[in-house]
Amino acid sequence: MVDLNGQYLKIKEELKESMDKVLSQSSFINGPAVKSFCDNLEQYLNVAHVVPCANGTDALQVAIMAMGLEPGDEVLCPDFTFVATAEVAGVLGLKTVLVDVDADTFMIDLTAAEKAITGKTKAIVPVHLFGQCANMEAILDFACKHNLRVIEDAAQAIGAVYTFSDGRTAKAGTMGDIGTTSFFPSKNLGCFGDGGALFTNSNAFAEKCRSIVNHGMDERYFYDRIGVNSRLDSLQAAVLDVKLKYLDQYNSARLKAASTYDNLLKSSDRLKLPSRSASSSHVFHQYTLTLSEDVDRDELLKHMSSKNIPVKVYYPKALHSFHPYRLRRYKEEDFKVTNDLCKRVISLPMHTELDDQTMEYICTSLLEYLDNSKHN
Repeated sequence: MVDLNGQYLKIKEELKESMDKVLSQSSFINGPAVKSFCDNLEQYLNVAHVVPCANGTDALQVAIMAMGLEPGDEVLCPDFTFVATAEVAGVLGLKTVLVDVDADTFMIDLTAAEKAITGKTKAIVPVHLFGQCANMEAILDFACKHNLRVIEDAAQAIGAVYTFSDGRTAKAGTMGDIGTTSFFPSKNLGCFGDGGALFTNSNAFAEKCRSIVNHGMDERYFYDRIGVNSRLDSLQAAVLDVKLKYLDQYNSARLKAASTYDNLLKSSDRLKLPSRSASSSHVFHQYTLTLSEDVDRDELLKHMSSKNIPVKVYYPKALHSFHPYRLRRYKEEDFKVTNDLCKRVISLPMHTELDDQTMEYICTSLLEYLDNSKHN
């Protein structure tokens, strides 16, 4: 699904030089490499503050902690997403309220969110899923209407650009109160282990987040709030600082690969190609297709596996169906889109090193199954 080795080989010498510098300085926690990366990422995102942390899940948790929410407060979250988005509220004693998503973009449906609002709802977490931004203009208006905090989960869309109706543009993760991301190795901007960050234009939130990730300290050995130990180490920052220079190039390569997939697959009436939002660029963290109802996905996966093609399902089961995330007030009819997507989506290999021959083989194999099974 991801060719990290091919990407590494192209920048091997730059990475070695950057990491050797950290080793020679022997400043492994909050060292100069971390500051350099954060400064460069702030400039890239055009955001006032980047606060590094240990991973993307911590970033979400720290963001919620910085909001000062109380146990029992409710946080709206899309039902069709990775579990990290939902689990952090539960860890803090809050209530994660899952809502259905849009069938085209796979992202949070504000009509469904409106129905889920109660007097305890305090925040909304839009997820910029698979590489493009959620409808942030509508989400920000919705949040203003209901007096909600907005935490963007931008782990799959770093570098994507959202355009507002007045022509203003902003990068994914920089439009809400706080944005979060993961630097997991397979992400568009990934390190060689775990890593994460928070983005905000608020000085107050930035100060809180910096304190929380460092045991609640503003000054060493003075604990002003409850915190955690969540830091991006200098070696990972050194890797990210190099790869950040290539992020737009990486995202362009993914977009080119997605266009090639589109052209090779557009003839099939048994596939729905990934939609493109009119208000957001797409950086294709995943290339996700929706199969027609008559396609046996399990058999298709077996066929692709027999061809040594690693097709994956993101996500095979709705979050609301798992025991830790069930609420008594949920009704299955409130999750029609998510339930349907979980049965019908598949994701093809997507990374910066895809070549035309590989994609032709993947698509030929996929179409072969669809054509043969249609006639059986």
